Amino acid sequence: MGLNRRRFLRNSIAALGSAGICSAFGNLRALAAAASHTTFPAGDFKALVCIFLNGGNDSFNSVVPFSASQYADYRSSRSVLIANGGVAFDQATIQANALLPLAVQPGLPGGPPSDGGSYGFHPALAEMRQLFNTGKVAIVGNVGTLLHPITQAEYQAGTVAVPPQLFSHSDQSIYWQSSRPDDANANGWGGRMADRLYTGNTGSVPLCISLAENNLFQRGDIVSSYGMSPEGVEKLSYLGDGPESWVIPPNEDGFAAYNALLTADSQEHVFERSFANSTRDSIANYEVIDAALSTAPALNTVFPDTRMGSQLKMAARLIQVRAALGMSRQIFYVSQGAYDTHNNQVGDQQWNFSQLSQALKAFYDATVELGVASSVTTFTASDFGRSLGVNVDGTDHGWGGHHFVMGGAVRGQRFYGAMPSLRYDNNPDETGFGQIIPTTSVDQYAATMAAWFGLSATEIADIFPSLSEFNQANLRFLG
Repeated sequence: MGLNRRRFLRNSIAALGSAGICSAFGNLRALAAAASHTTFPAGDFKALVCIFLNGGNDSFNSVVPFSASQYADYRSSRSVLIANGGVAFDQATIQANALLPLAVQPGLPGGPPSDGGSYGFHPALAEMRQLFNTGKVAIVGNVGTLLHPITQAEYQAGTVAVPPQLFSHSDQSIYWQSSRPDDANANGWGGRMADRLYTGNTGSVPLCISLAENNLFQRGDIVSSYGMSPEGVEKLSYLGDGPESWVIPPNEDGFAAYNALLTADSQEHVFERSFANSTRDSIANYEVIDAALSTAPALNTVFPDTRMGSQLKMAARLIQVRAALGMSRQIFYVSQGAYDTHNNQVGDQQWNFSQLSQALKAFYDATVELGVASSVTTFTASDFGRSLGVNVDGTDHGWGGHHFVMGGAVRGQRFYGAMPSLRYDNNPDETGFGQIIPTTSVDQYAATMAAWFGLSATEIADIFPSLSEFNQANLRFLG
């Protein structure tokens, strides 16, 4: 019986995770990155955890103005129904008496909101509000993809370049994760950081681990991410001491051919060599990770039984076994979907935010339990923010939006960046079509974390070439 080609490829690629089969064609920039050897002092451990909110989070419903004047602006924008020209008051609006007020810490860096208002969290973000009010979470205001600072007049006149395909989910997700909106072929900024730091790890496991989908954020020239399930290591189902049941009935010839394909130095074609190398690396990685996880004691922290909770629990477990894996630096990618809220925004956000908030609180508590709270920084990212006006009972694709940063090293209980006006009419902070123009670039947001993670100023400038266009390279939300 012949090989089932479709099943073979599907299972092979799934088990490889993000370990790039195309890594054989790495960019020449990898040679320069490989020339430097990074070392870290004993005990110098840091991890970054990217929480990608797929679909474009309406952060103006995450962090909502509480003071009367700003809240009135927020209500005025959400009272305009784009579709059908009608009025849909409260259809995508959080009521003032439901908000969870924030106790902001004065002083610099950061401080109270730039607009002089007071703000509250969405009612489903109770755990996040607790973390903010105890100094473990900061808010970075109005972040988005930018090539240069830009005003409303410049945007409308087209005199300053903007990232291509604004308001497109796929394009803006790519640009957020690459921080190179001028280069469609760029690697992710997490991967570019990993390329420069991976030699500081003494183990063989990749510095980047995805607990969600394959992603651009972790793709580098040298470093490929390792994809694994939140439930644990997933092995190739057809590996073992003999033919397995992935083909029914078992195919001994196919099993032998597959093992022959993996034999080192037996491949003539570059694709075969790349596939064999990636597969052997994947097998070696999951053997090491599985062995480390199997000997680790159970965490005392209880995580919610949700997809987000499972992803962050596995991230905590992998941090727990960092010494066994030889890891001084780790970058994790987790994600949550259903943020494309054109309809039923209030209901969907209640569900999304409650799961996000509970899982992030459990993860922070786990880092405290493991003694690494100040060594782990968690941050949100998303396709884009959303529009001021509503369409039926949700909001449309936007541009700038607010983001959370969490961890013991965060200078929390403060706002960073500028808070835009949410007034719908005559608002100089939006495009003229209801999308808020970012005032903090993804480059600034990411570069702040890169500096904390251990990258030099020269390395940061290379990773984020557009950073020089902005007047502040480090937003100082990490100490």
